[in-house]
Amino acid sequence: MITMKVCIYADNAATTQLDKAAFEAMVPWLTDEYGNPSQPYSFSRSAKKALADSRETIAACINADPDEIYFTSGGTEGDNWAIKGLAFLNDDRRDVITSAFEHHAILRSCEAIKRIGHPVTYIEPDQNGMIMPNTLEPSITTKQPFLVTFMYVNNELGTIQPIQELCEVAHAHNAFFHTDAVQAVGHTEINVKNLGVDLLTASAHKFNGPKGVGFQYVRKGVMLPSYVDGGAQEFGFRAGTENVASIVGMAIALKNNIEQLKANKKKVRFLEQLFFDKINESQIPYIRNGGKQILPGIINLSFDGKDGEAILHRMDLKGISISTGSACDSKNTEISHVLKAIKLDERYARGTIRISLGKNNSSEDIEAIVNALVQIVK
Repeated sequence: MITMKVCIYADNAATTQLDKAAFEAMVPWLTDEYGNPSQPYSFSRSAKKALADSRETIAACINADPDEIYFTSGGTEGDNWAIKGLAFLNDDRRDVITSAFEHHAILRSCEAIKRIGHPVTYIEPDQNGMIMPNTLEPSITTKQPFLVTFMYVNNELGTIQPIQELCEVAHAHNAFFHTDAVQAVGHTEINVKNLGVDLLTASAHKFNGPKGVGFQYVRKGVMLPSYVDGGAQEFGFRAGTENVASIVGMAIALKNNIEQLKANKKKVRFLEQLFFDKINESQIPYIRNGGKQILPGIINLSFDGKDGEAILHRMDLKGISISTGSACDSKNTEISHVLKAIKLDERYARGTIRISLGKNNSSEDIEAIVNALVQIVK
């Protein structure tokens, strides 16, 4: 089978390129230092220390304490653990409040707890993709939930939610607050102490770490049941032999992104502005979704009367990887639940694409992306 080499990758909200330093840090733990960190003999001590060092590194990046960091397999597991874990402990079947445009890991976890008797309230974002405290206040006053969960950055629109303010509303009503921060960690400043959140979920491959590993921040004093039963790993809360190499790689990737955060943001903002300068010169009509509070680099565009899926495939034929706001099968085109939640007109919703830029993109990439996009849309 012949596979096409990707020339330009512009789907960094889906996954990111593994940091070279992270990869190099992982190699020894895959080859020479392969000891099981749970074993008591000397050969395993270096692996045990690597886990402790990685936990400290990650904690420092978000201003947490090391014993508040738990290693997971990624964002989906973290979201499931937060919602199902707290529901398991809540015997009086109180509500969960979330938004209608969360990641499916949140939405389907909420569907799961509904089946065992927990009501779920879904708050609609405004047309810019924002959930504001005054929108949450009426629902939380009425429902008195045990948990409120909102994503930090929407993965399709890039909208940055006012997490600290939303958390304050939740705590004022004695509810726990969880945030799916998968799209935010490593790309914006996060201080869990200032935010006040009880739980925060992150995934390494979104910030140039390896796939299949992530971490969960659990504030001291918040009790969660074990998510995976078995051995005593992760302080007894997540059984299974730790993926030492990937955990080490995750810590290095996050540390590097945090140390380079200002430079990375500056570069991505420059590339984003260059993109809009070029596309505006072309005079093709479009709308940008998501309002003004958007994480740099996430560009969600809609073209009136166009087919986003067709644009994606034609860009792919040109060696450019982007994403779309809809997914089609042989019979139907299903508009993204995110675009439905912001009530985007169907004419525009069907013609929606997402371009997500990262620190490894270049000005030359932007030139090629815009040229291809203009040619296809015209």
